[in-house]
Amino acid sequence: DQFDLFGFSDDDSDEVRTNSFYATLETTEHFYQIVQGDLPVKLLMQNLMNQSSVCFDTETTGIDALNAELVGLALSWEKGKAFYVPFPENQEEAQQLMEKFRLFFESETIEKIGQNLKYDLKILANYGISVKGKLFDTMIAHYLINPDMRHNMDVLSETYLKYSPKSIETLIGKKGKNQKSMRDVNLEEIKEYAAEDADITFQLKEIFSPILDKAETKKLFDEIEIPLIPVLAAMESEGIRLDVDFLKKMSVDMQKDITEFEQKIYETAGEKFNLASPKQLGDILFDKLKIGGAKQKKTKTGQYATGEEVLSYLVNEHQIVKDILEWRQMVKLQSTYIDALPNQVDPKTQRVHTDYMQTVAATGRLSSNNPNLQNIPIRTERGRLIRKAFIARDENYTLVSADYSQIELRIIAALSGEENMIKAFQNNEDIHKSTAAKVFNVPLEEVTKEQRSNAKTVNFGIIYGVSAFGLSNQTNLSRKESAELIDAYYATYPKLKAYMANQVDFAREHGYVQTVLGRRRYLKDINSANAMVRSGAERNAVNAPIQGSAADIIKIAMINIHQKLTSENWQSKMLLQVHDELVFDVHNSELEKIQPMIKHEMENAFKLNVPLDVELGMGRNWLEAH
Repeated sequence: DQFDLFGFSDDDSDEVRTNSFYATLETTEHFYQIVQGDLPVKLLMQNLMNQSSVCFDTETTGIDALNAELVGLALSWEKGKAFYVPFPENQEEAQQLMEKFRLFFESETIEKIGQNLKYDLKILANYGISVKGKLFDTMIAHYLINPDMRHNMDVLSETYLKYSPKSIETLIGKKGKNQKSMRDVNLEEIKEYAAEDADITFQLKEIFSPILDKAETKKLFDEIEIPLIPVLAAMESEGIRLDVDFLKKMSVDMQKDITEFEQKIYETAGEKFNLASPKQLGDILFDKLKIGGAKQKKTKTGQYATGEEVLSYLVNEHQIVKDILEWRQMVKLQSTYIDALPNQVDPKTQRVHTDYMQTVAATGRLSSNNPNLQNIPIRTERGRLIRKAFIARDENYTLVSADYSQIELRIIAALSGEENMIKAFQNNEDIHKSTAAKVFNVPLEEVTKEQRSNAKTVNFGIIYGVSAFGLSNQTNLSRKESAELIDAYYATYPKLKAYMANQVDFAREHGYVQTVLGRRRYLKDINSANAMVRSGAERNAVNAPIQGSAADIIKIAMINIHQKLTSENWQSKMLLQVHDELVFDVHNSELEKIQPMIKHEMENAFKLNVPLDVELGMGRNWLEAH
């Protein structure tokens, strides 16, 4: 009997039927039901409260969680069975219906399962609901199980359940002007789609849970990735204020510079051509100006390759190459940030809200989207200026930036047990100066600016497997001098070299490497017969534990700081995470108190035998603060 699903007696049946409680299904493989009306919702809630683990999925009017409204709620706690609760369009009535589910969402004892829970948490926050209790996100679970695969539900369902779920496009059509809203979809269709999502996600959880245990990543899942979800949801909802007028003025100045550079390039080339055309550019550089000799690479279409990688190797051969790279960077800055950012200000909040993706970078780093705030170039004057457009909430607030100093070098020193490096950090020495003194065999106080700069390039390049060829391109050193410098570096830090070799050996034997917190990076190409493919995997074997450990550590710091900010009712908010840096909107009354708290939490997020060091800055805008 269908009523057994809820565990009702036969006495309930007539009353329930009069409330048009169930939508009948044609198939026998699954049982999905629409729940409408006061009594059915009440009965559903009673049943929900008796469960230890429930999957839920929200259906909404759009993908922008800040402005989307709830269309319906799907719930499942048993394979093949799910319920769909449609929500009224009237937001007052929708809020009243949501109140009936508050007890369930705020129950500490019921585990909530979902796929991409961060989105659902933001939707529920629009209705004043804070989701409590243990969380299980199937997207994140799979990311830890197989970081290099795609993690969307269709792929997971097809891979692990051998089942292709209903596509959203069959309901609302492809993206474009004829796309329907979820509100316009027939209730029976939307029920089938939404309930299936909840059912599939529940089944995926049952599969992924034991795999996480087996891969020894359950602790990482429970203690870092899952607690980070509400932290990121809060940061995304908060957003950051943007100085649109400043960017508009910057755009005008940038356009002038772009035009000037174009003229300069045409003069050097001796003719006008389409700079954005790889074919025309290749003909000018390699046929007309004969840059780089006769052996220039051609693409499959028979034209010259003119990508950044190719041009950066030729940068010292001709001024025009430098100018083209500079021009490209300006054009990219203008289109990607200067002109695009003002269009990404939310009309309701008047702030910019980036999306943090937890499941994109295989190393464990977060990636930022719409807009991507992690790719704003920091090494160029123009790139840095863009940071000036990100400003404090109002005159009562100040932006504070907290940045881990050389965290990757500190981690590699700790993991390799390299005493010379560890001592330099423990004595608070300038690590690049200290490296230069040892490598070039000169007293610390006699290290030149150029020697320090070369040592810095090797320090940061070595963990990315920098070659003599690569180093000579990044410095003024010849290839021979670069090779000698790398040899001297390894002689100075022998344990570092041994550590790197051990990592590669470990990867060869086990097929993966891991971070200090057990995050795994699987390297299927580590034993490849193709030398180029294999060396890429070898570089990852060294680099992934370093980058991944840095990512794990800042995530712990974010969780601990967020916990403090909320439990202690601070007015200040954490806004952004960009690589090794956190940005806060700090109420001026809390400026003195918050800085030591942030510094303490970041420096003590994880204990290494090398001290972690955090530099703090503050200002009216992000550039000043950094």
